[in-house]
Amino acid sequence: MSDFSLHLYSASRVDCIDGVTSFVGEDASGQFGLMANHARMATVLTYGLARFCVGGSDWRYLAVPGAVLYFVDNALHVSTRRYIHGPDFREVSRALDEQLLAEEQGLAEVKLNLKTLEQAMFQRLWRMVG
Repeated sequence: MSDFSLHLYSASRVDCIDGVTSFVGEDASGQFGLMANHARMATVLTYGLARFCVGGSDWRYLAVPGAVLYFVDNALHVSTRRYIHGPDFREVSRALDEQLLAEEQGLAEVKLNLKTLEQAMFQRLWRMVG
């Protein structure tokens, strides 16, 4: 069975996994699968779990808060802010729920703070002009 390499990139680490025989992920159009020698493609993975098989053995799981996926020259590149991967579905799923969800909530809070700051700046500018 043919295989390919999986390259995982985040802000704080990089992993390369050789011998991947298939990858299953999900983007806005739905679930899709990749095998060795797939045509060049790029897409954006949704928040959640993907899975991949190494050497025809059991599935391994990949949790991402969204990611850019690029397959080229028989290598799959996945770039994201953060990822968690491992062989135990329950463990990776739990980590997704705990760690990545907490991160997403923190980002939502930052966005809200920026929106509040932006509104305060516009109000101040309006008072200065008016």
